[in-house]
Parts: sequence; structure tokens; C-alpha cells
Amino acid sequence: MGRASVVLLLTSFSLLSLSFVEATESQSRPILFNFGDSNSDTGGLVAGLGFPVNPPNGRSFFSRSTGRLSDGRLVIDFLCQSLNSSYLSPYLDSLGSNFTNGVNFAIVGSSTLPKYVPFALNIQVMQFLHFKSHLLGNTARGYLNFMDEQGFRSALYMIDIGQNDLADSFTKNLSYSQVVERIPLVLAEIKSAIKTIYEQGGKNFWIHNTGPLGCLPQKLSMESKGKVLDFYGCIQMYNDVAKSFNSGLRSACEELKSELKGVTIVYVDIYSIKYDLVANHTKYGFENPLMACCGFGGPPYNYNIDAKCGNEGSNVCKEGSRYISWDGTHYTEFANYIVASKILSTNYSTPRLKFAHFFHFNSEP
Repeated sequence: MGRASVVLLLTSFSLLSLSFVEATESQSRPILFNFGDSNSDTGGLVAGLGFPVNPPNGRSFFSRSTGRLSDGRLVIDFLCQSLNSSYLSPYLDSLGSNFTNGVNFAIVGSSTLPKYVPFALNIQVMQFLHFKSHLLGNTARGYLNFMDEQGFRSALYMIDIGQNDLADSFTKNLSYSQVVERIPLVLAEIKSAIKTIYEQGGKNFWIHNTGPLGCLPQKLSMESKGKVLDFYGCIQMYNDVAKSFNSGLRSACEELKSELKGVTIVYVDIYSIKYDLVANHTKYGFENPLMACCGFGGPPYNYNIDAKCGNEGSNVCKEGSRYISWDGTHYTEFANYIVASKILSTNYSTPRLKFAHFFHFNSEP
């Protein structure tokens, strides 16, 4: 991609309000429920635990911190925007929440194991069950009417989790084979979550696999000097584990489609999308593909666990700089925009269904 193409890409990014809308007609309200970790947390950690997510987080779009670990919008925000839908409110946010278009149960740091700890996947599912029961109970008494049983049946259930399970395994100094041996336990929890939601009437699922863990500046800076890097400078073993997890997740999705009657499960290859950003960073106009925009230490990774983004001593790149990594673990708004655009293309989905496929459009005002 030449300079003109990069300029065109940046221009299209600035015109999101006009061009990044998949649903062009008036529509019945899309309803989404999201389960996951920091990759899709829109403020749950701050709302639930009061954990500070300080500026410069949020600087690029919101002009303030919203609890998102990015300089702006996340992939899930762009997916909601593609439907002309408002952003998902965190389940734990008691002020200003709007649940008319669904709920975001994702929380920073979440994993599938161990179970029954805040905010493991099974806890998020339990929160969903409570939300549904409480809402339908109130609806029956006439207090609320913005979502009924049919709304829960036709909703899209999104799951993006597993990255922390893999990362935490490596922090425990487990070997490659030991980490791989734990993957079926993680997959079992994801399958259990889908089955539980299915038993509650959910039929539509949108499942993201995990990204290239070995390309994160955080992992690159903390791993020993003896790490084996691939052609693009990523930790080979970490990425091999991610690919093993993703292969198992895809198989699990296929098994569930055979097992659960009437279910639709779309498996999205986030790994390929994100790895392409690193491998072909110049194509997208990115600088320093393995370096954090916000952090400490300078090249090659600009990450220091004692001076993380937003904490005292950290620094941040100039606004307008094009980085893939925002803080060493999470992506910048611009990178998230490209990831979301590729998701919406359906080129990385199995089956290749549009994100808007699950929502019925009509002529309602």
C-alpha cells in the first residue's frame, strides 16, 4: 500500500460516522450480550471495583477515560457502531447504564479458570442469568418493557476470552506442553457457557479466537533473553500456544453446531487479523509494530511493569502517531478500527455471515 492508500485509509477512519455503518435502514433494536476480558471491557472494572484507569486512556475519541484500556474505542464499540447501535453499557455500572440494546459482562483480567472468582466466565454467565430473570420478572409486573423473552432468544451472544488463561499459564513457568495440556479445560468452560445460554433460549453466538500473544510488547519485554522469536520478532512459543487454543476453539464450535439444534455459531479468526497488522504494518501506516505507544523504557518495546500506561513515570506517543499497541497489552483505537473492519468483511468468519445478519431491519422510526 502506497502513501496515497494510507492517506485514504486514514481519511475513511475520520469519517466513521458516515462510512462505518453496516445497517443503513431504520431497524428494530439490535440486542447483544458480550462476555470476555479487557479486550472488550467498556468500563466494567472501574464500575465494579473502582479500579483507576487513568488518562491518557480514552484521549483519542472520548477525550476522557471511560474505563476502556485504549486511547479510544474498542473493537466491540465499532461493531455496535456498524449497527447504528449505542455502545454496550457495563453490567456493573450503576450510573448512566442503558441496557436497551444489551449488556456487556466483560471485565479486565477475566479468564475461564479458576471458576467462581470475580470475574471468571462462569460468573459472567451467572450474572447474565440473574439479569434475565430479574428483568423478565419486572417486565411481568409491568415495570420494564424494553426486552422480553423474544429479545433474549433473538439476541447475539458474543464471547471473547481465553487470552488471560494462556498468559497466566506462562507466568506460572509452565512448559509449552503443560500449557497446551490446560487448553481443553479452558475450552470446556467456553462450551459450558454456550450451552448454558442455549438452554436459556439463546441461539446466535459470535465467538472470537485469541490473538497473537507473542507479539504483545508486554510479553516481549518480560520474557527472558533466551526467547525464540519468529520472523517478525514475536515470541514463537506464545503464538504456537495461541494457535493451538484457536484450533481447539474452532473444533469446539463445530461440535456444538452439530450437538445443539437450531444454533448458529460464527467463529472469527482474530489471530490472523491481528498478526497481519504486525507482519504488514507498513501497509497500514503503523510505526514500531512491537512497541507500546503508552508506557516506559523506549525502544524496542516501551513497556515497564512498574510504569504502566497512566501510572506515574509513564510516557505517551504524540497524538496522530500510528501504533498497533496502546499500552503493551491492548490495541490503539486505530488498530481496533482496522480489526473491526476486517471482522465486518466476513473474510475471517466461519461461516461467512455478516454481523448484521442476526438483526431484523424494518421501517420502524
